[in-house]
Amino acid sequence: MHEIGGMESFLPVYKSLLDATSAAIKDANKKQTLLISVGGVAAVAIILQYGRKSQPNGTKRDGKDFEGVVNGSTRLLNNADSVLKKNEVKDSVDGYEALFKGQDNSSEEAILQRQSEYQRMVNSFYNLVTDFYEWGWGQSFHFAPRWKNEEFVESIKRCEYHLCSRLGMKPGMKALDVGCGVGGPMRHMAIFSNCNIEGITINEYQVTIGNKYNKQMGVDSLCHLTRGDFQNLPWDEGHFDVAYAIEATCHSPDKVQCFSEVARVLKTGGLFAGYEWVVRGNFDKTNPRHVEIKEGIETGNGLPTLATPEYVVEALTKAGFEVLDHYDANRGVHSKHQIPWYATLDGSYTLKGFRMTRIGRICTHFLVNTLELLRIAPRGSSDVSRILNATAIDLVNGGKLEIFTPSYFFIARKS
Repeated sequence: MHEIGGMESFLPVYKSLLDATSAAIKDANKKQTLLISVGGVAAVAIILQYGRKSQPNGTKRDGKDFEGVVNGSTRLLNNADSVLKKNEVKDSVDGYEALFKGQDNSSEEAILQRQSEYQRMVNSFYNLVTDFYEWGWGQSFHFAPRWKNEEFVESIKRCEYHLCSRLGMKPGMKALDVGCGVGGPMRHMAIFSNCNIEGITINEYQVTIGNKYNKQMGVDSLCHLTRGDFQNLPWDEGHFDVAYAIEATCHSPDKVQCFSEVARVLKTGGLFAGYEWVVRGNFDKTNPRHVEIKEGIETGNGLPTLATPEYVVEALTKAGFEVLDHYDANRGVHSKHQIPWYATLDGSYTLKGFRMTRIGRICTHFLVNTLELLRIAPRGSSDVSRILNATAIDLVNGGKLEIFTPSYFFIARKS
């Protein structure tokens, strides 16, 4: 496809959208106006795009593939690197959603089923959502505590550099990234510390594009992604000096097994640190609203079940670690000095962060729907957008009620 002047050429379009949405937000009765405005902007953008001469929709993996408003959206689930064929997306969505339908999702039976099928569940999930994450969020698929006057990207990198500091990462050391995604944190941390980092992810697509990003950024001598299961790591005993996990082991069906594998590949005395998704604080398992939010987060993020901080610490201890410190990095989430970790999903109507906001997600959903109707996007793309929109609302509500945090920090030493 031919990109029309990049993001700048869509500034007038976005301005009109923001004006319309601002008016609609002020008056709840204008929801219909909002939807028409969003749909109209999407349609206009597509007409503008496809009114020009087309050219092959190639991905360069230079960090800019998803920057263009329309051209970036046409690459969602629809690029040469994707492991899913265009006609396989809908079946993959249906198979994923089947794991969360037709039963009490918090029942022991439902949790056991997701634990037993977690490899398929997590792999299917990331086949479907990786492009959407990068489109809206960037290459670091995680949240972070954020202080007033701190930009979103700054908070993300500070969260990663904090791990470098606590783990003492430095040149010559070998670090393991447990559940590395496409390697955004790995690249930031390698540049910061000059440490050698090996990442593992169960998803083939993430390995392929992550290693391409490493090469594009010139850090392939320091960073490498391997496809594998963090429940059964492919390295020998004592291979790594340190290890970390950033909002990844929430996918584990058995944290004791996962943490035991990390301990096995660490040298004696090696440190393991990370951020974990947990329910905590005010969470009440007898409160239907709390349970609904918890299940929504699990459904929209490919999780067997959300753990508690106590369970995470217990699992680390059983795996052979001495837990040195643990706390909620978002403990000041509603301090007057901080911006809540969920704020980007909830508001922040700026052009730069627009795609991540609620209205931005609605706009993206309309755009993806239209592309799917025109048979440009694969059938099922709008279902992925729907799943992510729903879970974003649950994440925001979980944060507002302080019954969930994505950033429960821990650091432990191999005994």
